Amino acid sequence: RQFRLEVSERLNFKGEVLKPLNKADVDRAVQYVLDHGVESVAVCLLHSYANPEHEQYIAQVLAEKAPGVNLTISSELLPEMKEYERTSTTVINCYVRPVVESYLTQLTEGLTEMGVQVPLTVMQSNGGLATADIAKERPVYCIESGPAAGVVGAYHLGKRLDMPNLMTLDMGGTTAKASIIEDGEMLQAPEYEVGGEISVGHRLLRGSGHILRVPSIDLAEVGAGGGSIAVVDRSGSLRVGPQSSGAIPGPACYRLGGQDATVTDANVLLGFLNQKHLLGGDFEIDADLARKAVSDNVAGPLEMSDVEAAYGIHTLVNSNMGRALRAVSSERGRDPRRFDLITFGGSGPVHAVGLAEMLDISRVVVPPFPGVFSSFGLLVADVEHHFVQTYYKTFDELDINALAALLNKLWEQGRSQLRAEGFDDSRHEIVTQLDMKYEGQVSDLTVPFPSGEVNRQTINAVIAAFDEEHDRSFGYNSPGTGYQLVNVRVIARGLPESPRMPERLELPTSSISFGETQRDVYFGPNRGWANVPVVDRGSLAGATSEGPLIVEEYDSTTVVPPGWNATTDKWSNIILQKAS
Repeated sequence: RQFRLEVSERLNFKGEVLKPLNKADVDRAVQYVLDHGVESVAVCLLHSYANPEHEQYIAQVLAEKAPGVNLTISSELLPEMKEYERTSTTVINCYVRPVVESYLTQLTEGLTEMGVQVPLTVMQSNGGLATADIAKERPVYCIESGPAAGVVGAYHLGKRLDMPNLMTLDMGGTTAKASIIEDGEMLQAPEYEVGGEISVGHRLLRGSGHILRVPSIDLAEVGAGGGSIAVVDRSGSLRVGPQSSGAIPGPACYRLGGQDATVTDANVLLGFLNQKHLLGGDFEIDADLARKAVSDNVAGPLEMSDVEAAYGIHTLVNSNMGRALRAVSSERGRDPRRFDLITFGGSGPVHAVGLAEMLDISRVVVPPFPGVFSSFGLLVADVEHHFVQTYYKTFDELDINALAALLNKLWEQGRSQLRAEGFDDSRHEIVTQLDMKYEGQVSDLTVPFPSGEVNRQTINAVIAAFDEEHDRSFGYNSPGTGYQLVNVRVIARGLPESPRMPERLELPTSSISFGETQRDVYFGPNRGWANVPVVDRGSLAGATSEGPLIVEEYDSTTVVPPGWNATTDKWSNIILQKAS
């Protein structure tokens, strides 16, 4: 707290100066920064979104007197109203910027030494790519880049498969991330939280982390992965996650000293995973250690069999992930039954059908190489830049000409950025959005703004779209209520010269003998045990295979329970469907 420094000044919400900036205060603050060896500074003043002059002066003094200090000013990073969100976002950008800048600089230099001539780009939380230089300046835009890349991959795959409505689930070792693609479009959120509890989806637990007011793909995240630890708490209840065993020591079956029962140990015990080795035979495991961990930590305290305890762990982690899937669907007014489920991450295909049954989803897609599917998203993503400006007006007082001038300014900023990166105008895609609310409300919703001329007709179309989105999100609307414009947003995308989607991914047939073509698998108390065929994914043909079935590959395992069928399409995806 000793590094929260104040300067005397005040603007009103229109950007008018009520109290001039005290330059002596600025000099004292800068000297304090120098005296204490501060490496990174965030500058956040009230209403700077409407008038950045005071922040710009402070930045100028810092650059002159402390040239080695890393600097972020809120009026450049996030020229929006709401000082808490703007300050939180600016401070986090300031916090991570030195680390990201150093890493990307080293990476760029290393690639150059290796002879790599193409520019380095970085995935952003919004699903678009940015140059390394932009990522160095605005690393806060990249914090959820990994999960976003997976959703981008699912979006492009959904277009190829003619599946416009998709729910996505990315389950790895520590967390599971859910998102939604509706009518062929990824849903965006204007803000999210980091650094808080993630045992439930972000929407189900607000206020536990730090607000980031930056656009991101609409994600819900839970502490549910292959390494999630199962414990019996003081009340005698079973809990799974968010604590994780990590890679070291990892699940007990890894033979690296772990003694906690994890989701992976439970899946080994149930027969969902190979009981001798993973990674195509490259990594040996010990099923006896998995059984001991489940017995000691769960089955014993709950006085049940090891298999019952393992299935309880499997079911509970599915329930946790189901909450994340509902957070992006039914909580937002979408019926999950309208969607197909695409699942990836190393653990996702093990749990996919269980989640589909929970939400009454009838079709599941498992893409090729699901464990590294997010990398595919990186390859097919577009370059994307977001621009925002607060424009706080009621629609009754809205000056259409002034709004058109602001939009033209933001559109030109987007096009100029794309031109500087080598995209000619024919490869530009410009999307415009407005943040709106009913007069008197606190929160706003983002709605699309029609392309073309700014006139009364387009304004009426925006109002209709807002009423519709408000009804879908909250179950009601108030068409007779006044409307408030809050922010204007522009998304500028640079499109590739040619499609980057491969026609087909060839799957290798494993050269490792798994030592079994059948194994006993437990599908719960209703379905019981079954002796199940085990096949290598590379050997699957286009013909339909009836469940129960276990499909193994190097980076994942797909579980097909009784009552479901599996087939592969011409692009090497596994399509799982309920048997008729």
